[in-house]
Amino acid sequence: MKTIIYCRVSTDKEAQQTSLERQEEELVSAANLWNLEVDTIICDQASGYDLDRPGVFTMLDLIKEKEIQAVLIQDETRLGRGNAKIALLHCLVKEGVKVYNFSQDGELELSEADSMVLNIVSIVEEYQRKLHNLKIRRGMKRAVQNGFRPEKNLKHKGNIDGRERKIIPVDEIIRLRHNGLTFDEIAATLRGFGYDVSKATVHRRYREYEQDEIVKH
Repeated sequence: MKTIIYCRVSTDKEAQQTSLERQEEELVSAANLWNLEVDTIICDQASGYDLDRPGVFTMLDLIKEKEIQAVLIQDETRLGRGNAKIALLHCLVKEGVKVYNFSQDGELELSEADSMVLNIVSIVEEYQRKLHNLKIRRGMKRAVQNGFRPEKNLKHKGNIDGRERKIIPVDEIIRLRHNGLTFDEIAATLRGFGYDVSKATVHRRYREYEQDEIVKH
């Protein structure tokens, strides 16, 4: 099982360096004992309440890039504390990564409270996705009713001279805005058709169009 060893101490004081080295030694021995294939060893020197840790971002990147299957820590507090711990555990669970820890001599056993919080977070996230998809669907329906024709703006969709997906169709932004859609609705509609565009970008492009119109007149 491809594994990342993650070690952390709260400060960069010299006394903490010994603890960091001890963690690494213990975890390497544990990985050998449990037949875990160590891919990378990551060491952080930062507060467990802080999510902005170089090692955390490296770990999350490697999980996706190298299909890491497990993370090995000394105990759950090394991963983080408070909300930071819950957030990281949630990320690992979503990626299907198992967490092993030295203090429990195997796979991490969450407390009842932590398990309940993770379940709640997962439920809320699922409903957020549903709301987002419903919003896109309503926006697309309204846009099509108001004349938006995505097949005229995407290549390989019946129009060989159409724009690439990454190019924002400013003419459609203008038309949808004139038909009464909000910038948020326009952005959601265009995202539904494959354009990587935010509300702020839609608003900025429309304002640029308005400024050009003022200059022309």
